[in-house]
Amino acid sequence: MKYSQASLGRVFVVRLEDGDIVHECLERLANDQSIAAAGLIILGDADAGSRLIAGTEAGRADPLVFVERCLDDAHEVAGVGTIFPDEQGNLVSHVHLACGRQDSLVVGCARAGVKVWHVMEVIVVELVNCTAVRRFEAGLQGFRLLNP
Repeated sequence: MKYSQASLGRVFVVRLEDGDIVHECLERLANDQSIAAAGLIILGDADAGSRLIAGTEAGRADPLVFVERCLDDAHEVAGVGTIFPDEQGNLVSHVHLACGRQDSLVVGCARAGVKVWHVMEVIVVELVNCTAVRRFEAGLQGFRLLNP
């Protein structure tokens, strides 16, 4: 385990609108508002055609082959995430969503492109005095892992 301490900064209440791409909007907000690090709480709806990365085909296989799932219709969404800079200072969100419709459930990372269906609400809690950064780790096929 690795950790560091940060303090709470500003809190943003965000309404994403129909057709918005979740990770793109959150990263744009972070850049526009000079948010260097944040925690995210998300709820609302994802539209048909939204894509999620839902794990790997074979656990710890090398190389990793990721499983992508595409939503076939609108789904209810609950999710959490973070925003931290990479080594070049680019702000990168990491958002996981649980997307459900009737008896169907898909859980995964929103980085592949989740599109808002009508509305999605996000609470962005800024972290200040934070030293965390996403750094390249050679042993994990180019992952940029959080280093507190």
